[in-house]
Amino acid sequence: MNSDKRPLVSIITINFNQPEVTQALLDSLGKITYPNLEVVVVDNASHQNPADFIHKNYPEVKFIRSDQNLGFAGGNNLGIRASKGKYLMMLNNDTEVDPGFLEPLVEKMEQDPKVGMVGSKVRFYDMPDTIQFAGATPMSRFTATSHFIGFNTIDHGQYDYPKVTPFASGAAMMTSREVCKKVGLMADFFFLYYEELDWQERIREAGFEIWYIPESLVYHKESVSVGRESALQAYWKNRNRLLLIRRNFSKMDVVISFLYITFISTPYNFGKYILKGRLRLLKVHFIALGWHYYNMFNHKRIHQNDYL
Repeated sequence: MNSDKRPLVSIITINFNQPEVTQALLDSLGKITYPNLEVVVVDNASHQNPADFIHKNYPEVKFIRSDQNLGFAGGNNLGIRASKGKYLMMLNNDTEVDPGFLEPLVEKMEQDPKVGMVGSKVRFYDMPDTIQFAGATPMSRFTATSHFIGFNTIDHGQYDYPKVTPFASGAAMMTSREVCKKVGLMADFFFLYYEELDWQERIREAGFEIWYIPESLVYHKESVSVGRESALQAYWKNRNRLLLIRRNFSKMDVVISFLYITFISTPYNFGKYILKGRLRLLKVHFIALGWHYYNMFNHKRIHQNDYL
């Protein structure tokens, strides 16, 4: 592609009480080679407003301050609405990027109108030769589980071939404005976790393909935002896993999932939390499951979506 004709890419990232982490990402983005882009930072009602710092140190960045925490989905949706790009790159603020990571993503999107989303290869930031994501396996329709291909293996180039994948990593995924107009945005009432998987299910259901592009490389500082095995993480993961199944799979799949989660997954987690002395996690697990029983027949709420 001729550089002066390359389409505008909007890179959208969310900040929540992590100015130093976001600053490291912005410094990383300052080194990329793609010539036509805008960077949108959405602040999800952080305790300290970073507006002055961003405006002073990154005057080219479009900064948006939300007066409430909209979560990952709502924050990205706010950024998408404020952006102007033909292509929309959702990038976790706890990532740093290879300077040439955008070009191969844009090239794939430009080549084939059937492609609705592309995703980068992701390595661990603290283990930069180790893969976190190199594509994904199909999702189980009963447990909403999938596996990252190459996870925790040394990168010897063994996954360096572009391919269709069921999912791109939510840490680094690109779609187009046209796809958003046809499919809608992320369902913001997911708030945190599984929202990007739900979105990608809808994108594939609309007839688009999702591709893994290994030439695009991103480094991820995993679980910086909520911490590992936090109560916040436990609640949203447990609630939203079943929510994704209810929104995208058949009634029989949903029934089996309810039975599995109620009689197998929940007792398993009960024992695990008791052994670890994590009674708070046990409580939020039951609250998450209870949300679904309370909303058992509230189909309007379960299937609500957000649109441009």
